[in-house]
Amino acid sequence: MYSVRGVHIIADSSKLLDKVPEDPETPFTIELGPQSFKAYLIDTPSLKLEVTKKQLINMYYEMVKMRRMEVAADQAYKHKLIRGFCHLAIGQEAVSVGMENAIQPTDNVVTAYRCHTFAVQRGGSMHGMFAELFGRRDGLSKGKGGSMHIFSPPFYGGHGIVGAQIPLGAGLAFAQKYTKSKSATFALYGDGASNQGQAFEAFNMAKLWGLPCVFTCENNRYGMGTSAERSSMNTEFYTRGDKIPGIQINAMDSLSVLRGCQFAREFTVENRTPLLMELVTYRYGGHSLSDPGTSYRTREEIQQMRSSSDPIQGLKKHILEWGVLEESGLKKVDRQAKEEVDAELEIAKKSPVPEMDTLYTDIYVKGSEPAFLRGRDRTEGHRFH
Repeated sequence: MYSVRGVHIIADSSKLLDKVPEDPETPFTIELGPQSFKAYLIDTPSLKLEVTKKQLINMYYEMVKMRRMEVAADQAYKHKLIRGFCHLAIGQEAVSVGMENAIQPTDNVVTAYRCHTFAVQRGGSMHGMFAELFGRRDGLSKGKGGSMHIFSPPFYGGHGIVGAQIPLGAGLAFAQKYTKSKSATFALYGDGASNQGQAFEAFNMAKLWGLPCVFTCENNRYGMGTSAERSSMNTEFYTRGDKIPGIQINAMDSLSVLRGCQFAREFTVENRTPLLMELVTYRYGGHSLSDPGTSYRTREEIQQMRSSSDPIQGLKKHILEWGVLEESGLKKVDRQAKEEVDAELEIAKKSPVPEMDTLYTDIYVKGSEPAFLRGRDRTEGHRFH
């Protein structure tokens, strides 16, 4: 067990309950470690989880791919292909990959500005994500959003204003309730956003109206240069919904995230009521690429987390121990992930810069534009028609 400022990360101790079948698509059962979950006003999820060899290998591949993608973005930023802010999720890959393997295509996901992996996991192309970071025409937001404003429905962003996406998530869940959809919305926010007033307003409305919203605190222990306990009097974020039940998940373990998100989705959809879910994770880099990330924590702490709790290495250990794939097979998976990222990156680099006459397009839903958009004063403006 490793403790980071009072938050304990437990080394995953999942174990096999069934023999692993030869068929890659035949399910078998594992039991997650006893420290995978904590709960508030609700029973903890079952520790039993059905998986297949194909699913485990795919999750490993996707986590390796997401890390290589973010490392490539880091290098592109340093070569000035990316301008402005860029927030990376290196170390947090189990969150987006585990969640995507648990939810349905009809579910909604909305998050803050550390959004690249969610956009791709939800179906956005990797070259479209890179092109958006570069401000190119083929970007997921046509090169006009950048790192913090990436959209690929049912992924609804990428939002740069701290906490602004939380009530938007409640609104998406309201639409699901209104249309009687059997789906849920996962509204993610960081520990740094957990004290924003709109979070508690959204909690209140969601509980009053019975909205199928999973308010998800992605707790990576640090806000922008500040540890969670220096900014929050209660760092058990899953308990902060008052009357709303909550669960806490060891999110350095992709299988715990998978099981926890399955549980959260099922509870929220069946009961038509919100749930708070805290994913305890860790970012290896700084808050953004302008932050070295070592002025408010030690290099030793980061290295200890990398060596003891890395989500990719944790899943790799299980795959090898359970005989799902041999080391040579995993090396092949690693190569395939690298080749895919490299190829997608090159496609993005060839994308052209947007034309100037597209500057005022895509502001409104097509067909709903006003006839005239005002500029900085009454004499300036742009006509849509």
